[in-house]
Amino acid sequence: MSTNKKVVVVGGGIIGLSTAYFLHKEGHQVTILDKSAMNTGASYVNAGYITPSHIISLASPGMISKGIKYMFDSSSPFYMKPRLNMDFIKWSWYFKKSSTKSKVEKAMPVIRDINLLSRELYEGMKTSGELGDFHLEKKGLLMMYQTEKERDHEQYVAKKAAELDLEVTHLDREGLKKVEPNIELNAKGAFHYECDRHTTPTQFMERMINYLSKAGVSIYKNEEVVDIVSKGNTITEVKTNKRNYRVDEVVFAAGSWSSHLSRKLKMNLSLQAGKGYRINVESPTNISMPAILMEAKMAVTPMQGFTRFAGTMEFSGINHTIRRERVDAIAAGAERYYKGLKIPEEAKSSAQCGLRPVTPDGLPYIGRTEQFPNLIIATGHAMMGWSLGPATGKLVTELISDKKLSLDIEPFAVERKF
Repeated sequence: MSTNKKVVVVGGGIIGLSTAYFLHKEGHQVTILDKSAMNTGASYVNAGYITPSHIISLASPGMISKGIKYMFDSSSPFYMKPRLNMDFIKWSWYFKKSSTKSKVEKAMPVIRDINLLSRELYEGMKTSGELGDFHLEKKGLLMMYQTEKERDHEQYVAKKAAELDLEVTHLDREGLKKVEPNIELNAKGAFHYECDRHTTPTQFMERMINYLSKAGVSIYKNEEVVDIVSKGNTITEVKTNKRNYRVDEVVFAAGSWSSHLSRKLKMNLSLQAGKGYRINVESPTNISMPAILMEAKMAVTPMQGFTRFAGTMEFSGINHTIRRERVDAIAAGAERYYKGLKIPEEAKSSAQCGLRPVTPDGLPYIGRTEQFPNLIIATGHAMMGWSLGPATGKLVTELISDKKLSLDIEPFAVERKF
């Protein structure tokens, strides 16, 4: 039986909120600290996908050479800004070492299992009605292609997904027209992953914050952690720019900032911020199906009240600079697939970005640290943070409550070797 603990969760994104949600259910006293106003960032600008189909980790063969090829084109879908930064150089080396076919294949069932757990938890939240009604649709996800090259690439992924019992079907031009009838598509076909779901992140985050506040979870916005006090190998206190908190357990769920936090404890967490962009179009687009436009390397999601176009992975350090050429590339990519679609200038000029925390092997860090047994790291989810929020929160809660884990978390070990 777990005892009631004082837990400070640093980070109020989808991972931090999900962690607080499950911890509260277990009877722990939870405080969330976030240095932002908790209304922007990766949890608000993502494509809203819950994606068991995304079984290939970002660290896959050929990605580093793509990054080098794109290095001097700041509008490219995968951009690595050249810079002499030791952490980035080390991370890039580990990323290259992780990008092997055997490592990618070994990670596939691991990625599937944690995604399926998360999907089940999202659906449980929807059924319970605790958060009020929120958008969660079961239309699946289209991987839409214009060329044989991308079709062949996705055919391999679809075969692997089917072997892992994930529902996927191939649609030709005619089949595509049946599932997306109200807009003319410039695509040869698509792979339809029926196993996937989609949501409206801004709505879910708002519902979750309201629920947690009413349930008695303490949420402190615009409050930055400045120091972490330890006695021997136990963290005793978290200090912010406003007050101090005594703790039994601490969770770092601060996304790309988690590596900065870990440095306060002289720990080195290999993590890089991968910037993604989103454009919201509020006028009707006639798009009804979530889709990844394969050649353009971008995502399209019909959300409640608008259509979201999202994409790019930009490694340029921790900053929120909006590169207009990248926004234009997303808009142009979408217009190439949907005939007659015109992304308004106003939508482009109000584009936003978020920073996704990326580990060298594309798998998240979820677990206790050897150095401080009462510190849990929950970050590094790359492009699957939204998808994996609830599962991560559940696993962290099981660790803190000394309960049997829903999954083997060995692949997510914080001190794993790359």
